[in-house]
Amino acid sequence: MADSPRAALIGCGFFARNHAHAWRDLGVDLAAVCDTDAGKARAFAETFGGTPYSDVETLLRSERLDFVDVATGAASHRALVETAARHGLPVICQKPLALNLEDARAMVGACREAGVAFMVHENFRWQTPMRAAKAASERLGRLHFGRIVYRTPYDVYRDQPYLLTDERFVLTDVGVHALDLARFFLGEVAWVAAHTGRVHPRVRGEDTATVLLGLASGGSGVVELSYGAKTERDLFPQTLVYLEGERGTVTLGADYEVTVVLDEREGFHSGLEQVSVERLRAAPPPRPWTAPPLDVVQDSVLNIQRHWLDCLREGRAPETSGEDNLGTLEAVFAAYDAAERGTVVHLAPRPEEARA
Repeated sequence: MADSPRAALIGCGFFARNHAHAWRDLGVDLAAVCDTDAGKARAFAETFGGTPYSDVETLLRSERLDFVDVATGAASHRALVETAARHGLPVICQKPLALNLEDARAMVGACREAGVAFMVHENFRWQTPMRAAKAASERLGRLHFGRIVYRTPYDVYRDQPYLLTDERFVLTDVGVHALDLARFFLGEVAWVAAHTGRVHPRVRGEDTATVLLGLASGGSGVVELSYGAKTERDLFPQTLVYLEGERGTVTLGADYEVTVVLDEREGFHSGLEQVSVERLRAAPPPRPWTAPPLDVVQDSVLNIQRHWLDCLREGRAPETSGEDNLGTLEAVFAAYDAAERGTVVHLAPRPEEARA
């Protein structure tokens, strides 16, 4: 792959601007942009460069590319990913990868058969504070409990009004991020129990969810999601994390403060006199195109896209490959199933190669 790889960005909506900014910072030549709304594609190209298209097949026949970035809604992902794979192009695709497991598995299979790299733009685990919390958690020994909390009163519908009409909402919108974080920190999910609810009177799908996870390691986890929380201070889009292990705890709190509590003594001790406490702030670095409150997410876009380029150059599988992301989607859809049936849903064990 060239030092300045050529890419096409498919989808010119709300979040695609972050992709384009990050590609520019990373030295990627955005050769083409595409949207079914031709006017939107032209306007996007005027800002970020590239030839505008309204038809993907025409784009792929016309351009010499190193990879394709799909930043459209989930319903269109399968057709776009399979088309790119048919043209022999590596694909990075926004989350949620699909609205059902059949489509997700088909995309993974199409890329595997075509021999092209495939990564899901699952960027929350690439947030600067999440990487810091992960590094700190390696000092805890075996983790046996974790909590991922995303609760906010933020008016997410202002910029994304379509979320009001989605049949399924919080679990597929931000829950896919939170459940991926649970897997990132705690490992594979063995079973799921869940409760979902609706607070906003105009929302069609669920806007709150509480998910209990049983882990393959024998531990447990909790994921809390809400777009209906009336809090004293809105932390949107910060995600809070608490991890508990054999030697201590790691907490990612408000404003990106990571607290590490360690007891290095062997065995169990109830006294706290020899426990050490460390604190660090893991805020996202400022960039010309990022701004609070979304800066932590915008920064993660650049981080994950840098990882994608590194993997393409080195010929290795991405951390959030399509195969890996199936584990996250299985947990998401198991949570829906568990909430609807009022029961625990067990997941099939993940093959070793999928967890690599």
